[in-house]
Amino acid sequence: MKVFQRVIDEGGFASAARALDMSPAGVTRMVAALEQHLGVRLLQRTTRKLALTDAGEAYLLRVRSILHEVEDAESAAAEHTRELQGTLHVLATPVLASYFLSPRIATWHARHPGVLLDLQIDPFPQPRIEEFDVTFLVVDEGFDGDIVARPLATTDWIACASPDYLQRAGTPDSPEQLRGHTYLKFQWPQNSGHYGRQTRLQPAGGGDAVEVDLKPALQTTSFDVLLRAALDGAGITFLSRLLVASHLERGSLVHVLPDWVFGRFTIYAALPTRKFMPSRTRAFLDFLAEFGPRDGTGRSRSG
Repeated sequence: MKVFQRVIDEGGFASAARALDMSPAGVTRMVAALEQHLGVRLLQRTTRKLALTDAGEAYLLRVRSILHEVEDAESAAAEHTRELQGTLHVLATPVLASYFLSPRIATWHARHPGVLLDLQIDPFPQPRIEEFDVTFLVVDEGFDGDIVARPLATTDWIACASPDYLQRAGTPDSPEQLRGHTYLKFQWPQNSGHYGRQTRLQPAGGGDAVEVDLKPALQTTSFDVLLRAALDGAGITFLSRLLVASHLERGSLVHVLPDWVFGRFTIYAALPTRKFMPSRTRAFLDFLAEFGPRDGTGRSRSG
């Protein structure tokens, strides 16, 4: 089961063999033996790609759950040991992986060197929560998902631009003045509450929101592209304070319209609906809680 799962996760037999420190032939034999045991084909093999059959997709879903239960059982048996062991399966969006988790990995590893942190990246991780020990999500204030989750931090979406751009184009004093500027837009997915709407800003201290119809010069699904374009002076964009904090401190970006925010978002650690939480998962969540929660200005929030 572990070999079959790794073949899918790695995208092929050779990659799985390297990850498992096995020979490609050995991996192939084990998957073939699994198919023979089950009496059904799990994979469609061609010279160009590897694909799951319908039976393979159904089997993989159950296999992931079974293997998680096996790891949980091993963790339960080892609870009395002083050193945490095993693999912590984590899923996060690209931005959270780069800007929220990565800066903390060295400290985490120093405390728990026996835990392998298996960090997978997915721009839209919510449907896969059951497959991982912890899934990190960023959701807005109206989020009401039916999931088990722990809030970790909050962050504002703010307008920012480079000093060079603002020197050329001027600095807007109100949301309405954004209409005269070059707009760099994040393209929200269709299933989000932000898809297709006008740019809505609200006073940072509370109050009525203002909608501004802006025509973008660039739109993309990549926050890193927006950040790079803004740093290069391409225009004004809205990004998470978490992502731009270091650039604001260095002065390579300027916080535009500091009394207004595009939205306030919360970082959640979502958990699978399994009864037993491994000690390494609990330790990881407690570790991250040491850094928050925080408010939209980056200051620690009491309570």
